[in-house]
Amino acid sequence: MAEQIDRQTAFSGTKDVAEALQFDEAKLAAWLEANVDGFQGPLTAKQFKGGQSNPTYRIEARSGNYVLRRKPPGKLLPSAHAVDREYRVLDALGKQGFAVPKVYCLCEDDSVVGTPFYLMDCVDGRILWVSHMPDSNPTERGAVFDAMNATLAQLHSYDPQAIGLGDFGKPENYVGRQISRWSKQYVASETEKVEAMDRLMAWLPENLPPENPPRVVHGDFRLDNMILHETEPKVLAVLDWELSTLGDPVADFTYHCMQWHMPDTGSGAGTGSLVHMDLASLGIPTIDAYIEAYERRTGLTVGQHLDFYFAYNFFRLGAILQGIVGRVRDGTAANENAAAMASLIHPLSDKAWWFAERAGA
Repeated sequence: MAEQIDRQTAFSGTKDVAEALQFDEAKLAAWLEANVDGFQGPLTAKQFKGGQSNPTYRIEARSGNYVLRRKPPGKLLPSAHAVDREYRVLDALGKQGFAVPKVYCLCEDDSVVGTPFYLMDCVDGRILWVSHMPDSNPTERGAVFDAMNATLAQLHSYDPQAIGLGDFGKPENYVGRQISRWSKQYVASETEKVEAMDRLMAWLPENLPPENPPRVVHGDFRLDNMILHETEPKVLAVLDWELSTLGDPVADFTYHCMQWHMPDTGSGAGTGSLVHMDLASLGIPTIDAYIEAYERRTGLTVGQHLDFYFAYNFFRLGAILQGIVGRVRDGTAANENAAAMASLIHPLSDKAWWFAERAGA
């Protein structure tokens, strides 16, 4: 059985920078002073405990606190860790008043910290790593879930062309291309044979639903990828835009809805699960009510191909986590708990295939 992880403790706050992810702080300070208005060194860097993919640092400087997010060093999967894309989408959405941190600069010069990076504002607030918010109350939980729903609906309301992101991705065949991409990356990271993943890689491309109008999709929208106000049920900043692109908003929304069906392995290693929770007493909406709220806000239809979207998303998450396991194998994982992800591949793929069978597989 996988080792138990207390997500809130394991992933909150900072730690000393891992040896493989250290850099010359004086060189960084000099570069930032020359390229960011008002920045004043010296600086000190601490590594955030959370985040599985792109190493993220709290930068404390004479001019204030910032967050630096960089591409990891070493052998990487094709097209992964594109911090330049993260910077671009944060910049565009910030100009629309969407809840993202302010970005200051993008540096693609490897000589500064070893890999490309960008600097953004350090937003003060809460990051909650457990989806049922155990230290909260029913009123606040309901309000936070409604705020998440409204925030994602707002993202999906933007016309990409109108906000300067018309070429941020190929608008056509998003789900099909995602299946192809994650199938290839899954195979490249494979550490053991998982039959359900093999079946899904064959079934999913042959059963694609009709496309929805393309929108900016986050790709990993969930509670622990956002900063909440310290005392109010308000989303201050949505984080971790590595997987963002143009695509099917319903695919993005149903990924967010996976928590209502997420296998609860008891390890705490994966994303949050609401399975076996008394939602009414917690103040958390049912999945049907949550879907209805999103449909009302966006005008999109979610339920018609829900089983396919869940099969796709559970497959996709399994492939993402397999990539983390592969980075453990290759020595480039950014999080010390990444090895625990290996135990999740089988339950995720089994859940995906269960939904595929409901969809007619």
